[in-house]
Amino acid sequence: MSQVELISFCGINCLECPAYIAKRTDDMVLREKTAKAWSGPEFQVKPEDINCDGCITLNAELFSHCTVCQVRACGLEKGVENCAHCDDYSCEKLEGLWNMLQLTEPKERLDVIRSNL
Repeated sequence: MSQVELISFCGINCLECPAYIAKRTDDMVLREKTAKAWSGPEFQVKPEDINCDGCITLNAELFSHCTVCQVRACGLEKGVENCAHCDDYSCEKLEGLWNMLQLTEPKERLDVIRSNL
């Protein structure tokens, strides 16, 4: 892992995540913009929720979803660096999260990591 990457269990580069950036820069405008973008009809995200130290970090501040994320819980339980290092890669939990997030970059990132193991 290079200095320009902090890869979460699911493959998100935390250093590019708005919640991580907003916490590091104490950027309230970014928090407000991200809260609006991440809110949906089922749940509302508040600007004060947009703070995160990265889900692979223990005893750190996490975005609220990370505290209940099944992928994170599984990765911590298995003690893997990220899901690319898991014997069960890629599982239903991970695929479900990628589908929910509607992102392709995390999967592509983990596929590259896995191919280099």
